[in-house]
Amino acid sequence: MTDNTQKVLEAMKNAGKPVRPGDVAKITGIDSKEVSKIISSLKEEGKVISPKRCYYSAE
Repeated sequence: MTDNTQKVLEAMKNAGKPVRPGDVAKITGIDSKEVSKIISSLKEEGKVISPKRCYYSAE
């Protein structure tokens, strides 16, 4: 797991509610396109769920 992946996952856990990739980008300072890619890969790994369209939450 890369540093950015770890930062994205932590930001999502700390939010305590489903967040949009843009929100995670603001919190972490990581480019929003990069955040979207990271969220996609985390979703495939089953570490992130999408309770509603465009919102994601850490498991």
